Amino acid sequence: MIKAILHGCNGKMGQAVCSVCAEDDGIEIVAGVDVYDGKSNPFPVVQKISDCTAEADVVIDFSNAAAVDALLAYCGEKKIPVVLCTTGLSEAQLASVQQTAEQTAVLRSANMSLGINTLTDLLKKAVRVFAPAGFDIEIVEKHHNQKLDAPSGTALALADAMNEELAEDYEYNYDRSKERQQRKKHEIGIASVRGGNIVGEHEVIFAGTDEVITLKHTAYSKAVFAKGTVEAAKFLAGKKAGIYDMQDVIQAK
Repeated sequence: MIKAILHGCNGKMGQAVCSVCAEDDGIEIVAGVDVYDGKSNPFPVVQKISDCTAEADVVIDFSNAAAVDALLAYCGEKKIPVVLCTTGLSEAQLASVQQTAEQTAVLRSANMSLGINTLTDLLKKAVRVFAPAGFDIEIVEKHHNQKLDAPSGTALALADAMNEELAEDYEYNYDRSKERQQRKKHEIGIASVRGGNIVGEHEVIFAGTDEVITLKHTAYSKAVFAKGTVEAAKFLAGKKAGIYDMQDVIQAK
């Protein structure tokens, strides 16, 4: 059984990961790290990763950017693979991620859902067919009313994946109200909706003459991200040093 340290164990995503691991015979959380101690967990919890003495095969991180520096130093020193799910990292921290990956395995992804990452793979194939045929590409993403950023990181990742297949030839249009003109041929429109408690919805539209193809992913709870994260942790344990992402997890299945 794979042994994991859960960094940020008492946050919403940390608790979702706890629930998934409790039902998975292939992985066990042996220790947690969190500055907030208002949760009851079936494993010991410390406030700083440097105070953690548990033997583990992998670290799962759902914390915040302020805690990532110490996390990377810990994983690099102890050669423990880490699934890094914290977002909003600075350029300096991203450079540290690359340095840590020279010492141990690091997995990062804009979205930990197996569904979203499978969708990304499908989009790469679809855009190679539809873009040369003149189809327009639009992305509509929907999230809850507490989300601060727009468009979502996942929407941008989907757009980037398609644009890479198109030799970076497309521009992104985030707001058509700013200009009165026809849609440009080489652009990807990205629209954001915020409301209620929508967990996450991403719809990619390929609109051609007399036909429209839509690929869509809907998340109904945070559990989908936790499940993907746990699969990533099981994949990463024992891997050699380097940078990995969810596409590696999917391809290994």
